[in-house]
Amino acid sequence: MLAERRQSRHRTGRRDPSQRSCALSALADGGSYAFYTWFGNLLSNVAGQYQTTIPDGQLCRPGANFKAFNAVSAAWPTTSLQSGQTITFQYAEKAAHPGSWTQYIAKDGWDPNKSLAWGDLVQFDRVVDPPVRDGGVEGPAYYWTAKPAAKSGRHIIYSIWERSDNPEAFYNCADVVFPGGNPSPTTTPTTTPTPTATPTATPTAAGSCKVTFTTTNSWSNGFQGAVTIANSASTAVSPWELKWTFTKAETLTQAWNATATQSGTTVTAKNPAWSSTIPANGSVSFGYLASSTGSTATPAAVTLNGKSCTVG
Repeated sequence: MLAERRQSRHRTGRRDPSQRSCALSALADGGSYAFYTWFGNLLSNVAGQYQTTIPDGQLCRPGANFKAFNAVSAAWPTTSLQSGQTITFQYAEKAAHPGSWTQYIAKDGWDPNKSLAWGDLVQFDRVVDPPVRDGGVEGPAYYWTAKPAAKSGRHIIYSIWERSDNPEAFYNCADVVFPGGNPSPTTTPTTTPTPTATPTATPTAAGSCKVTFTTTNSWSNGFQGAVTIANSASTAVSPWELKWTFTKAETLTQAWNATATQSGTTVTAKNPAWSSTIPANGSVSFGYLASSTGSTATPAAVTLNGKSCTVG
């Protein structure tokens, strides 16, 4: 879980500053509002136009009551990450809304001693309606995995949660450090992943994977599904290819965070370039839409890289 630019939780439910920069700046500049309405860092009517609405230097906290959290400071808590690793993102489901998360990371050569600007960021992930699971720090939480490009030194991971049922959006910055010192400036990476070689599939032992199919929404002639692949093996699986058989004449119409096709009743879902690895004792998730005749059933004949999986 990434350390965000916000405050620690007091056991009474109140949020109190836990670091000097919060105590001296945030509390003085904005009063106590940001320390008890910590989920209020939002803009109500941006409707996706955040890059033309939020000025450079105000990305982390565009709301007036949270402006102190945009400060440039070495005191912000950091999360240490290994370069190239897959990260599990988790957000508390305090108020459930359909929508998407878009993730950015600071470019190589970004100066952490300057205010964050739009030109400092490159997008590396986007997820629509991720699944929810129990066991988060604050209870049930949205979760998914993503992998930014290889980095070194200090960076910021910037997240935007946009509601699809409302023009409202939420924002946060997480300060992270990749071992290896500060990066040297390089050519700006493209926002579209472009793999340079075809990886060789890692054999997956039978019984080492568990696949959970969840219907997150449904209507008279279709439904929205979520799929989570859990790898209980001691080695990672990369790349991955999941197959299953629909048993009630369901027809796949769309998928995200995976490339999915259907032939007859068999669906084949392959990893996207930016999420090609299922870590050892880790998981990946993706979603899809399908049409149906009104009844659905748990898919059968589920395999990962050709090996049978348990269906949860």
